[in-house]
Amino acid sequence: MSETTGSPAAAPPRPRGPSDFEAAAARETRVAEFESRTSGLARLQHFLHANPTMVPVLVLAVSVAIFGVLLGQRFFSLQTLNFILQQVTIVGIIGVAQTLVILTAGIDLSVGAIAVLSSVVMGQFAVRLGLPVPLAIACGLALGTFCGFVNGYLVSRLKLPPFIVTLGTWSIFLAANFIYSANETIRATELAESAPLLQFFGQTFRIFGATFSYGAVFMVLLVLLVFYILNNTAWGRHVYAIGDDQDAARLSGISVSRTLISVYAASGLICALAGWALIGRIGSVSPTSGQEANIQSITAVVIGGTSLFGGRGSVFGTLIGALIVGVFAMGLRIWGTDPQWTQLTVGALIILSVAADQWIRKVSA
Repeated sequence: MSETTGSPAAAPPRPRGPSDFEAAAARETRVAEFESRTSGLARLQHFLHANPTMVPVLVLAVSVAIFGVLLGQRFFSLQTLNFILQQVTIVGIIGVAQTLVILTAGIDLSVGAIAVLSSVVMGQFAVRLGLPVPLAIACGLALGTFCGFVNGYLVSRLKLPPFIVTLGTWSIFLAANFIYSANETIRATELAESAPLLQFFGQTFRIFGATFSYGAVFMVLLVLLVFYILNNTAWGRHVYAIGDDQDAARLSGISVSRTLISVYAASGLICALAGWALIGRIGSVSPTSGQEANIQSITAVVIGGTSLFGGRGSVFGTLIGALIVGVFAMGLRIWGTDPQWTQLTVGALIILSVAADQWIRKVSA
C-alpha cells in the first residue's frame, strides 16, 4: 500500500484591510519625503562644488547686513569702505599668489618673507645704492620671482613636500632680509626725496566723493587678470588639473614639473608686487613689516572657498575672503569690542570653511 505524501496546503492570504493600505501609503510618503530631502541636499552640494565662491559671497552679505543693522551709518559709509579696502590690499595681493599654489594642492609659507625681502631690496637699491628707481623695482621683482622659482624647483624636481620646503625657505628669506637690511628702516621722508615711485601704491585719488588708493585698484585688477588666466588659458586649466589629480594630469600629457615651477615663480612675482605695494601702504621700507602675511593669506584663501586639497577654488573667492576678514575687523572695531574677538571670529570662520569644504567634497565625489 503506497502512502501519498505532500506538502500541507498554503493558508489563504489574509484580506488586506484599510489599515494595511494606510500603512503602506504612509511608508511610501516617508520614503518620498526622504528622497526629496536627499536629492535637494545633493543638488545643493553639487551646486556649491561647481560654484565654490557662493559660500563666501553669502557669508560676506550676511556679515555686511548684520553690522549694518548694528552700526547703521557708522558702518555704511564711503570712508569705512575705503578703510576696509586699504586694510585688505596687501593680504588680497598675497592671497592671489597663495591661491595659485593651493590650487595645485600645495602651500607656500614663504609668501610674506618674499614680499618683505623684495621690498627691502627695492628700497636699499634705490636709496642706499642710488640705482634708478625703475631698475631697483625690477631687481626686487626679479628677486621675488627667483625665490618662487627656488620653491617650485624643490617641490617639483626634488619631490619635497611643499609645507616643509616653504617653511625652510621662509626662514632663509626672512634671515636674508634682516642680514641684508641690518634691520634698518628706510623712512618715508627719505623715500619721498629720492624714490617717490616706491610709494606709488600708497597714493590716493577721489571718485564719487570716496578716496581710494592705487594699491586697492591694483589688487582688483590683479584678481581680474589672474581669474581670466586661470579660466581662459591652457596654463590655467593645467593648474586646476594638477591640483585635482596630479597623476591623471601627467598621464594626459601635462608637464607637471614645468607647470609647478611656473606656478611658484608666478607666486613669487606677485609677492614681490605685494612688497612694492607694502612700501606704499606703510610709507617706508621696514624689514619687520608683513610678518604675518603668510597666515593671513592662507586665511583669506580658505575662507574664500578654495580647497586645501587643490583643484577647486577661485581668486575671486580669495578677494571675498579677505573682505570678510576686513569687514569683521572694521565692524568689531567700530562696535568697540576687544580686538581679540576678531581673532576668535576669524578662527571660527576658518574651521567652518574647512568643514564645509570637506562636506562638499565628500558628497560630490
